[in-house]
Amino acid sequence: MLEAEYTIPTEVHNPMELANIIAKWEGNKPILYTKSQGVEGTRRSVAGVFDVPAENVEVHAEYLGGAFGMGLHTWPYEIAALIGAKKLNRPVKLVLHREQMFTNVGFRPYTIQKMGLGATKEGKLTGLTHEAVAMTSSYEDFMEGTVNMSRFIYDCPNVSTRYRIVPLDTCTPIWMRGPGEATGSFALECAMDELAYKLNLDPIEFRKRNYAEKDQEQNKPWSSKYLLECYEAGMEKIGWKNRKNEPGAVKEGNWLVGYGMGTGTFGCYRSPTSVKAKFLANGDLVLQCSVNDMGPGTATMMTAIGAEVIGLPAENVIIEMGKSGLPKGPTQGGSATTSSVGSAVHDACNLLLNKIIELGSKSPALKGIAITDLTFENGTISSKKDKSKSVTLAALLSSNKLEDFEVENLSKAAEEAKKYSIYSFSVHFVKVLVNPNLGKIRLAHVVSCADIGTVINQKTSAGQMFGGAVGGIGMGLMEALEIDHRFGRPINNNFADYHVPVNADIEKQEVFFVNKKDPISNPMGTKGLGETALVGMAPAIANAVFNATGKRVRDLPITLDKIIESAKV
Repeated sequence: MLEAEYTIPTEVHNPMELANIIAKWEGNKPILYTKSQGVEGTRRSVAGVFDVPAENVEVHAEYLGGAFGMGLHTWPYEIAALIGAKKLNRPVKLVLHREQMFTNVGFRPYTIQKMGLGATKEGKLTGLTHEAVAMTSSYEDFMEGTVNMSRFIYDCPNVSTRYRIVPLDTCTPIWMRGPGEATGSFALECAMDELAYKLNLDPIEFRKRNYAEKDQEQNKPWSSKYLLECYEAGMEKIGWKNRKNEPGAVKEGNWLVGYGMGTGTFGCYRSPTSVKAKFLANGDLVLQCSVNDMGPGTATMMTAIGAEVIGLPAENVIIEMGKSGLPKGPTQGGSATTSSVGSAVHDACNLLLNKIIELGSKSPALKGIAITDLTFENGTISSKKDKSKSVTLAALLSSNKLEDFEVENLSKAAEEAKKYSIYSFSVHFVKVLVNPNLGKIRLAHVVSCADIGTVINQKTSAGQMFGGAVGGIGMGLMEALEIDHRFGRPINNNFADYHVPVNADIEKQEVFFVNKKDPISNPMGTKGLGETALVGMAPAIANAVFNATGKRVRDLPITLDKIIESAKV
């Protein structure tokens, strides 16, 4: 049996890009150039504040910097800029200064978690309790899925979770990468590691003995789950065979060596999404959606799917996105963009293909040929049997007096998907070197493995996984907003004192994907990646530090003073 308490400090985005907005009015029409991860949500928020129709609100967010989550909320500074612009009857530009970035645009909330685990001597879980208390503002309730992962990730007959929030005089928190799950996984995965040590079991063997073959919370089968493959691949790549269960048993020179791991998961969601697909006379394909690209490669993903469905080179696909007035797309967040927008692109392009072939079948050049015997390749509709019988897209549009040919389609998840529990899974492995005299921690090797269904683009997916893991490294070793409680003011609200990882902090990092299609999630067989790329990284580091030193740090970040001062397990 194990009972323990774990603490996550307040963490902030602290991106290079300062929060900013240009606001103006044209009559009763507010126009914003702002940082928004969801232009449709921003339209609704602004419309509600100023009592104007949502279609009157024009939002531009074509180009965004970092800070995943900061753009999920319409903040007071944005409303203030709009009020100023309306009062002055002229455009207003507002930019927050660096110190305001720590108090005005959300943060990961300070959270205290209590874990209770019970298991048989053979390592089979018998009970699990997970309680969390987190902060919110005094004027708005903010909640996230801190305890959600504990409800289903392991096979346990008795599970109890409770999540509470405490209102404080502060800005409203906001979802940061791995919202809730990243926080909750720290407590859960550290507790699993602690109990495995008490049972004298390898941490991965302990997890395998409690592997969940179905989602017990919802009593549904998984759409797909290749977590065991992630375990095996990660163990091989990190050199898990060199790990000893006894802390401090492995050394490299004067450094203690430790190996740790943490499991991660995040739900795979699919929002109703509209995409317009349009052929231009020159054969180019235009894809339009109001979703924006804040760095994960949304435009690249749309291009890849559209090019594959239509059968065009990627350079012939044009993406228009990131502003209101385009077909309504989802908010960029929650690891749902590829599933939602990618499915919409897939469906719209197939519809466009069918419609253009149907139009082509009426051309004199293809008279008498059944639609089923026609194909579209490289801007030409032709007979599958006789390629000489054909009509070019340009000629077809010209003969029908059309400048272009377009379709717009709303894509939704199939009813069949409701019968399944659809999640992405990840495992982070780390090898740490710890200097026992100085408390210094070096990350010698990081391996991240993920089950995300079909990988649409290896390069952008790997970039997401690398970046998520680095974010988890910051969470585990560096990040914490320090408050002077005499005055309620932050004291490290700058780049120099709020530490985040840099290249020198990661000596070797690898990424691996199972890359097996999910048959249920969407037409491409993909699952989300952005969030699960971070979930599980912080506990992997904490568990590795314990394996190296025998010192268990339960309050993040793991700094050298905690290594030196922690005298006992």
